Amino acid sequence: MDRAVDAATLAAAANGGDLSLWTLFVQASFVVKLVMIGLVAASVWVWAIIFEKTVSVRRVNRQANGFEDQFWSGGSLDELYEVEGAKPSHPMAAVFGAAMGEWRRSARVAGADLSRGSVRERVDRAMGITVTREMERLERWMIFLATVGSTAPFVGLFGTVWGIMHAFSAIASMHNTNLSVVAPGIAEALFATAIGLVAAIPSVIAYNKINQDLSRFAARLEAFGTEFGAILSRQSEERA
Repeated sequence: MDRAVDAATLAAAANGGDLSLWTLFVQASFVVKLVMIGLVAASVWVWAIIFEKTVSVRRVNRQANGFEDQFWSGGSLDELYEVEGAKPSHPMAAVFGAAMGEWRRSARVAGADLSRGSVRERVDRAMGITVTREMERLERWMIFLATVGSTAPFVGLFGTVWGIMHAFSAIASMHNTNLSVVAPGIAEALFATAIGLVAAIPSVIAYNKINQDLSRFAARLEAFGTEFGAILSRQSEERA
């Protein structure tokens, strides 16, 4: 291993201290290369998640706006259920469909008293379960953003420590502390930390922003569920 590092260090010195990113990667030790590749792959996946989540949050909010316009337009809830609730295509329609479906099933039971608290509890439970399920779907892969944001700098630091350790080992074996010999090995090692930061910083920023947006949307679904539950309760009392 030391001979391999020696060769890489000598090659860097022979190249006149070429510190391009590709040269730093090619001349890094095997372990540091693995660290770099892993961090680059994580960074690419992070950006894919950021794009997907950003598009998803905007889409569900846009769909929720359209649904609420229909809901509060004063039209028939039964017609809205047939159009949106029976086969929901977005979270708010799913919450509406779950509540309306449970309420209609209770209404079909012979002699059922829709004003009883048990019916309201079932409706609320159906909406609560649906909100949880829909938010779990939207929050998928968020844990990956949090994990990369918290661990990528340390993974990069591991690559740096490993690279510096082997760089100093090569320098000691060459008995030469000339800057042209020292600089390439140190630069290769520090490159791993830089990649770790490049992966971690967007992950942390995106996680905080997207998590806040998802929390707001969850609160929006819960508020809609509360309002819709009150409407169904009032209609049940009117039918009783």
